[in-house]
Amino acid sequence: MASPAGPLTEGRPAAVVPVRSAAAERRIPPFVWALPPVAALGLVFLYPLALVVQESLAPGAYADVFASEAFREALVTTVWLAVGATVGCLVLGFALALVIAFVPFPGGKAVAKFIDVFLSFPSFLITLALLFIYGTVGMANGLWTDATGASSGPFHFLTTPWGVLLAEITYFTPFVMRPLLAAFSQLDTAQLEVASSLGARPARIVRKVILPEALPALAAGGSLVLVMCLNEFGIVLFTGAKGVTTLPMLVYSKAILESDYAAACVVAVVNIAISVGLYGLYRVVSKRAGA
Repeated sequence: MASPAGPLTEGRPAAVVPVRSAAAERRIPPFVWALPPVAALGLVFLYPLALVVQESLAPGAYADVFASEAFREALVTTVWLAVGATVGCLVLGFALALVIAFVPFPGGKAVAKFIDVFLSFPSFLITLALLFIYGTVGMANGLWTDATGASSGPFHFLTTPWGVLLAEITYFTPFVMRPLLAAFSQLDTAQLEVASSLGARPARIVRKVILPEALPALAAGGSLVLVMCLNEFGIVLFTGAKGVTTLPMLVYSKAILESDYAAACVVAVVNIAISVGLYGLYRVVSKRAGA
């Protein structure tokens, strides 16, 4: 009598018994891979932030800062500059993006690519350029004095809040144009052609066809500009606007000039809270709008 391993099984492959490898038994849980980046984030960002919050909790620090006139003025100045710059960037950015996207002109593609390059420029570079043009000894005042013989030119607004506002609008407008150009590139041009063939004027086409499609991009760009303007420091510093004190400038003044680190940390915490709150509000609104 043949054995079980005899002729009946001859020529057949032997059954493969699954063997769990040692590497599979020692497989690392997925959450372990997240520990190094989380630890690095905590060390580089969360730990210093915790130190700032801890320093701001010094006895009476919040009460003293909130009661000071300097803080209230800085808060109002920061908010109105940020809101004004955001509105200016939305209006100017929408108009420029319309021209670049829908008005054919030589060099249009080069201008659109330059917008991407412009986003990499530091803010102080734009402010420095404005100083060369509109500064006290800038080109505009130089042309005025050469033409009229006056001892000084009429352009002195760069050291005022309006100069800061101009610099912020100049620098942050491309941050609105970039998402708008991306949205316009996906717009179905057939809608524009149909609207134009039905006799719609350009202003009506912009209001009824283009603007609704651009609203999510406007919301994204506007919210980004608003948050960045709230935290802008370099533009205010380089314009030399000594009478313009924003929350970041107040942090610098308290920490570096007065060595009042508790007050500086309080102002920094307030600035962070406003920025995070506005970002959270934007996320809620954009989610409800389906953006």
